[in-house]
Amino acid sequence: MSAGTYTPRPGAAPLPRMIAAQAALETRMLLRNGEQLLLTVVIPTLLLVLFSSVDIIDTGAGEPVGFLTPGVLALAVMSTAFTGQAIATGFERRYGVLKRLGASPLPRWGLMAAKTLAVLVTEVLQIVLLTVIAFALGWSPEGNAFAVLLLLLLGTMAFSGLGLLMAGTLKAEATLAAANLVFLLLLVGGGVIVPLDRFPDAAQSVLGLLPISALSGGLRDVLQHGAPMPWGDAAVLAVWSLLGLGAAGRFFRWE
Repeated sequence: MSAGTYTPRPGAAPLPRMIAAQAALETRMLLRNGEQLLLTVVIPTLLLVLFSSVDIIDTGAGEPVGFLTPGVLALAVMSTAFTGQAIATGFERRYGVLKRLGASPLPRWGLMAAKTLAVLVTEVLQIVLLTVIAFALGWSPEGNAFAVLLLLLLGTMAFSGLGLLMAGTLKAEATLAAANLVFLLLLVGGGVIVPLDRFPDAAQSVLGLLPISALSGGLRDVLQHGAPMPWGDAAVLAVWSLLGLGAAGRFFRWE
């Protein structure tokens, strides 16, 4: 080719670059959305500050922030991986965004990978913010980082699968209502701010099997009590991950 001659080179970009670009776009869209910010940042932060500073609920012995921080971290994961992702993906499906993206050079599994990366990036920002606030409130965590990281990853997988399942099977309006309702119910009954031992014995055995209870309880065992890896809670999250992601892969509808 002679100097000064420009020849178009049509074709798709390398797959890793496409996934990274889509993940960056998904992250920007999530962080610019006011409702998403309310769910992912404002509500967890307010709950942590309010219930750590005001004696509203008896959280047992020790500083309230020691009990509340692991639960709020679990809530942050749920708000991003489940509630936020379900609502955003549900409306993208309704407006035909997913259908158009599915016809692009980016494969559909690549789009799901990009959404997962956006969720992980958002969760990192949430955890950093909430950890800084918790330290300012006097939090003194214990335990090891590996156990915490594994629980957070398993929790993300579980909630992400359930969120995609809801978004890919229900209408957008139904997803919006159901995701917010589940968020509120699990906030109250998932051991986030109210200890599970405050519920009747029969209810405790059922609530303890919920993914939010397993995540908040496992994080609490490690960060508050310095326990080793809570394999029981990790197993519950692993089962929910397999069920949620498997069902989402089987029943998700792109249109």
